[in-house]
Amino acid sequence: MVDVSAEAKPEVPVAGCPERGDQLAGDLEIVDHLLNAMLAQATGGVSPAAVTLAWMDWALHLASSPAKRIDLAQKAVSGFARWGEYASGAAMGRSPEPVVQPHAGDRRFSAREWSFWPFNAMAQGFLLTEEWWDAATTGVAGMSRRHESQVNFMARQWLDRRAPSNFLSTNPEVLSRTVLESGVNLIRGTRNLAEDIQHQLLHQPPVGVEAFRVGEEIAVTPGRVVFRNHLIELIQYAPAIPGTHAEPLLIVPAWIMKYYILDLSPENSLVRYLVGQGHTVFMVSWRNPTEEDRDLGMDDYRTEGVMAALDAIGGIAPGRRVHACGYCLGGTLLGIAASAMARDGDDRLASVTLLAAQTDFTEAGELTVFIDDSQIAYLEHMMWTKGFLDTTRMAGAFQLLRSNDLIWSRQVEQYLKGRREAANDLVSWNADQTRMPYRMHSEYLRRLFLENQLMGGRFLVDGRPVSLSDIRAPIFAVGTTRDHIAPWRSVYKINLPTDAPVTFVLTSGGHNAGIVSEPGHRGRAFQIATRQPEDRYVDPDTWAATAPRREGSWWIAWSAWLIDHGTPGMVAHPEMPEGLGAAPGTYVFQA
Repeated sequence: MVDVSAEAKPEVPVAGCPERGDQLAGDLEIVDHLLNAMLAQATGGVSPAAVTLAWMDWALHLASSPAKRIDLAQKAVSGFARWGEYASGAAMGRSPEPVVQPHAGDRRFSAREWSFWPFNAMAQGFLLTEEWWDAATTGVAGMSRRHESQVNFMARQWLDRRAPSNFLSTNPEVLSRTVLESGVNLIRGTRNLAEDIQHQLLHQPPVGVEAFRVGEEIAVTPGRVVFRNHLIELIQYAPAIPGTHAEPLLIVPAWIMKYYILDLSPENSLVRYLVGQGHTVFMVSWRNPTEEDRDLGMDDYRTEGVMAALDAIGGIAPGRRVHACGYCLGGTLLGIAASAMARDGDDRLASVTLLAAQTDFTEAGELTVFIDDSQIAYLEHMMWTKGFLDTTRMAGAFQLLRSNDLIWSRQVEQYLKGRREAANDLVSWNADQTRMPYRMHSEYLRRLFLENQLMGGRFLVDGRPVSLSDIRAPIFAVGTTRDHIAPWRSVYKINLPTDAPVTFVLTSGGHNAGIVSEPGHRGRAFQIATRQPEDRYVDPDTWAATAPRREGSWWIAWSAWLIDHGTPGMVAHPEMPEGLGAAPGTYVFQA
């Protein structure tokens, strides 16, 4: 465990004068923090050391790999020759076969306008360059896998910024629209850009999200705050039908964003759906930390979050076991809490549900590009000055993971084509960001992302390690096919250490849209299968090839699963304590 609290600062005494040495060490540490925090402002939070080391690793190993260099040279010559043949054929009015196809999901050059010369030649030239750099930054013998991922990622970011689709003069769709509208699209785009700059300078949410107000249009499922401490408000939702299933359901969302991702508009609210199915639902609403909360750690989130909520539910519905559900980071925390409870003989959990939540971080997707010792140390310096990680840093990192969709394509649509996509409840929620306390975020990155202590059985709770293999409550785990934050193959790894029945669901969609998958949503489908403890392990690709597929929403299957793993029949609703106010509470409004 890495303790980054103020009490754990290293002591570096000076010989013969220990008190002066302690003071000097503390002063020098402050200088380090301040210097690196100022550097971070200039580099956008990216560690120069991490970037330099990655490129040096690539350059040195490439320099000592003549076969790789010869292969790259041959690829360059061959690619240029193929492109020349394609471009000359296109210029003469023929329709030659493309020499390279874009990656799956890359729609930048899919419009009809890109099939005409010279734009088809530009697109093919860019895709060939992209293909060459992908080959150049991967498969270099001796290079570390982490540095390979970092260099490959940075090369793609550099290329994505320079794609011909990003510029007025080289994007035929934009040129065609500009001619058709006599340039009015550019006037609208300039207005859109000015509005966005104004909102950013004034720290205002994106244009249009004001139509989705918390407690008015979103997060409107009736309920009450039934418990509050410094870290959480616990919301109990009002029943929608007579009677309830015996086991209440506790939902632990991620504290990286506000809880109401699971209670958006009434038509796509998971909470509203669950209460409509007869479940008594409790929701954790996390406090938005400030500088004073800098020393809140992972264990504070476990004890004052998950465990405090379970204790409160026990007071409202005494003697009843609880279905517990965790989403994203909240699911990781729930996995830790459930492991500790199982270790200590606490059997209050009837089941454990993990939504897009990782318990193993060896294949945690492209987010690991940002996570190494150098980068974490840099983040710690940044957080030290404020006591928390600023919301803009996190949002920027997530956008970079899908820069084509979330940055460049969006800018082309809004600023060149002049088309502003209407805001919706999910966009509004995404703009309502929260901060991460200094100590908790450092512990999370080091102990889980970097050292993978939970899967390795080295994560300490109350001074003793916990293991996911101790969990005996049945597990329901959901992964989404296009998740760039918690890749589904990483989520699937809950099957490896557990000795409990695991029902795994793979649903269409991304990290958020795949979870917000209400019944009736067009195009939704999922696969589902259960592995019993005595069953042999099946790798994720084999599972995906064999698991039964169903059309529709996985919500229906989950509600039925919760009922099947509870006490048969219906009971009276537990009373809702009064005195702390109506849902959505007060913590959700903290800016």
